[in-house]
Amino acid sequence: MKRFYSQSTGTTYLVGVHQDIPADALEIPETLYLEVITNRPRDKMLAHDERGLPFLIDVQINPAVLEREWRDVEIAKHEWLVSRHRAEIDLRRETTISAERFAELQGYLQVLRDWPLAQAFPDAAERPTPPTWLVDLIP
Repeated sequence: MKRFYSQSTGTTYLVGVHQDIPADALEIPETLYLEVITNRPRDKMLAHDERGLPFLIDVQINPAVLEREWRDVEIAKHEWLVSRHRAEIDLRRETTISAERFAELQGYLQVLRDWPLAQAFPDAAERPTPPTWLVDLIP
């Protein structure tokens, strides 16, 4: 099946599947489609040659964006423990972690929330570190 790429839409089209294929669409080989369109590395972006065919170029990723993404993942990774602890208290059950450890966890999560405001941000070497006991609980 022939595949076409349109620079104006940034989309690929298959003959026999798509009815309206833009006039600027050019046929591209499957290898180019797989390399440039579907499996593009995060540090690459599309550019176009003089004909309008796509190719990859390096892109600088803003370190602040990467650090915020890391921070968001870290917070999400630990929220289950906060929810579990609160549910255990609500159910008047013995808690999985002590009140002291829960306070440490909450402190760590707050430091993560404040990370973008820290003077060392976005230096990944200066990231907040979790309590040592927490590392054993999180896969």
